[in-house]
Amino acid sequence: MAFLYSQLFVRPPYPTQSFEGQTVLVTGSNVGLGFEAARHIARLGAARVILGVRNVSAGEKAKEQIEASTGRSGVCEVWEVDLASNKSTIAFGDRINQLPRLDAAILNAAVATEQFDLVEDYERTITINVINTLLMGLMILPRLKATGKEFPTTQPRLEFVVSEVHAWVNFTEWKESDTPMKVVSDPTKAKMTERYMLSKLLEVLLVQEVASRTRASDVVITMVNPGLCHSALNRERNWQLAMLKTVLARTTEIGSRTLVAGISTGVEGHGSYMCDSQVCNTALSPFVRSDEGRAARLTLWKELTMILEQVRPGILDNLQ
Repeated sequence: MAFLYSQLFVRPPYPTQSFEGQTVLVTGSNVGLGFEAARHIARLGAARVILGVRNVSAGEKAKEQIEASTGRSGVCEVWEVDLASNKSTIAFGDRINQLPRLDAAILNAAVATEQFDLVEDYERTITINVINTLLMGLMILPRLKATGKEFPTTQPRLEFVVSEVHAWVNFTEWKESDTPMKVVSDPTKAKMTERYMLSKLLEVLLVQEVASRTRASDVVITMVNPGLCHSALNRERNWQLAMLKTVLARTTEIGSRTLVAGISTGVEGHGSYMCDSQVCNTALSPFVRSDEGRAARLTLWKELTMILEQVRPGILDNLQ
């Protein structure tokens, strides 16, 4: 009922908070929610908007459209990153850390598919939506923290775009093994019709752990649920979802307002789950808020840190 009420009757407010002089990163910003969020941020005065995209030519078209519609020529930069590749993600993170400043980042890029593929030794959705999204978040933490110290009027923010569908799936694999992401990457055990939902549950749990290990005074970390929106995310999914979107989905622009809200909140939003541009931690799934959920979170964290230390030794030092 809460989902239906939100979709049908709640309209997130139009963003008005200034980003004047700031540098903001938005991944997955050549289309959909990321594109519209980047447009809002450019409109609101950001000095630099980094469009992190896999498809550079599509990114260049997005840059032209954003700058033409906002009248802010030269504000956007198109940077290539492929979250299906550890190497590309690391190279992108290293490049971000060379920026003079990074005030906020929206990690929005994701994939939703029912086709099984292994990428970097894990099922593709897990690699993109979970492992390398967290890898990128941890990699850019130093630049965000440094910006807060170098520019005292700035409160750096790091946002992960998640989803309410994290509550629509069971995650029993954490009880079966101390490496549950490896378990769900076994083609004989993968439930691909539930894979996007599972990836968002894993992301929620892991972002909670990162936030618990990061001081709000250094970087405010948020998780944003934009609701069901018209976007390019579901291009690989089924016709039933397309029908549901026809009836219930928000426009892409309205959904993007929630992403901008996620990098506009104060320290009170640190570690929080946001819906309709507001903190709504009670909307997290009962599993996430349970003792079992916390135990699953620690199991996942141990597995993730093992993976990340292999691909980027020393990365956990970024949490200090």
